[in-house]
Amino acid sequence: MDEMAFPLPAQNNPQQVPMIYVREDPEWEYRRVVRNLAKENPPNEEELNALGKDGWEMAGVFSDSPFVYFYFKRMVP
Repeated sequence: MDEMAFPLPAQNNPQQVPMIYVREDPEWEYRRVVRNLAKENPPNEEELNALGKDGWEMAGVFSDSPFVYFYFKRMVP
């Protein structure tokens, strides 16, 4: 195959990765919301927005049918 068939783009402006410095070790608190999907609905947008407004961020979801576990975390002030 001819090497000139796919020329590499010129790198005149290489992008820099931003540096983030953390001065203290953050402390986290966690919240678990459990739903039995055979009897209940998963959290709706209103409930998720309320959690977000309180500083909760979704960290993971685990399913063990019919149960679903929603894990949230937020930094301790």
